[in-house]
Amino acid sequence: MTRSYQATHNLIAVSANNRESAINTEQTLDTCMLAEMGDVIDLDPRREANDDEASGYEEADVIYNLGNLSNAKFNFSKAQPQHFAFLTGYGLGSVSSAVAGAGYEHTIAPIDGDLDADRSVPSFTAAQRYGKTVMKRRFASMFVDAFQATFARDEFCKITGDIKGTGKVSDNIEHESITAAPNATSLTLAANAVEGSSAAERLQNVQRIIVELASGVWTEVSYTAVSDATPAVISIAATGEAGDNVTYKVLYIPAESGWMTFPARVTESPLRVSQMTLKVGGKWNGSAFQGGRELQAELKSLEWSFNNNLKIQFVPGGGDAYASRAIREGRLQTIALNREMREYIMQQHLDDNDEFGVYILAEGAVIDESHNYQVEIIFPSCGLLKAPISVDEKRLAEAGDLRVLEDPTYGSVIAKVKNLQSTYAYEA
Repeated sequence: MTRSYQATHNLIAVSANNRESAINTEQTLDTCMLAEMGDVIDLDPRREANDDEASGYEEADVIYNLGNLSNAKFNFSKAQPQHFAFLTGYGLGSVSSAVAGAGYEHTIAPIDGDLDADRSVPSFTAAQRYGKTVMKRRFASMFVDAFQATFARDEFCKITGDIKGTGKVSDNIEHESITAAPNATSLTLAANAVEGSSAAERLQNVQRIIVELASGVWTEVSYTAVSDATPAVISIAATGEAGDNVTYKVLYIPAESGWMTFPARVTESPLRVSQMTLKVGGKWNGSAFQGGRELQAELKSLEWSFNNNLKIQFVPGGGDAYASRAIREGRLQTIALNREMREYIMQQHLDDNDEFGVYILAEGAVIDESHNYQVEIIFPSCGLLKAPISVDEKRLAEAGDLRVLEDPTYGSVIAKVKNLQSTYAYEA
């Protein structure tokens, strides 16, 4: 049996429903997310060579280990309501959930100040399965640093998230040292069984065995079978050398437990831009968006960009293997609105230098007679920075560059998501 490393077998799981109780404190994984195949959660090692030190050599001869950070890009190109709730919930930081018919409505807004001394916004735990049988890795304290929601003509609604993490990880891999004779034909692990319900699966879950021979050189050892016992016994080919005991190193996947069993995937219908309502102008009164002009066929695209400007930091007392602080420098939100220029309305907004509301509603499948799967986004106050005029496909076009402003009563943005999930980013 060949070890599978096809990317189509990748899985990403997160603690979507419940936030971590404190930084670098892992939360239970509750949801598998259908992200794009190329989305990989990865470590960002901080390594530094001694190029600037007088080492006695022309070139560097040491690499310092300064710990790790972590990062990811989550792309939901066929976005479901849950994807909006997850990224906006952890990105904005304040989530309130209430029953809405047979489902729930999640009202999401920017958090007031910081969550605690170490976090500006809530953190979640994530894990990834790489291939089908290569490895699994769990990442503590991942943060939504930024996201971009795109509503483009004749496409699915899309949302992508830029994720930063402290670099604290757990792997399902063991690297075990065993002392045995150089001509041994089997090795017994200290305590673990090897993952796999069949002999072939157990064999592929041993990834390497090496031995340090009398020459001091680490040499590959071939292996042919792995027992189903606990601890496991691995059959190996003898090295052909005699002498004192030597050290073998075994790289393997132990029998899985805990976080290594991934949760089920939540499936919702993706949202189409053809199901979207967009209004520019008008006012939000706290319960309804009043007035405004609805843009329909003239709309080419709208992109909402949100950035927390998070700094992930190594601070005194936190240790050196991973960071222990994630603090926001300052939120920034913009809207890029591209449309056919059919009249002077946007130019008049620019002339007047006025403020106006923007309203988005994307509806999907029916939940019950009164509620749909949906994403509703309200910007109580926006200002137009520029609106350059151009020609696109022989028609006049206009690109509105809007800045989202913070309204003194209603804040900068309110997102309302309806689906069947009871909560997001909840403090259990």
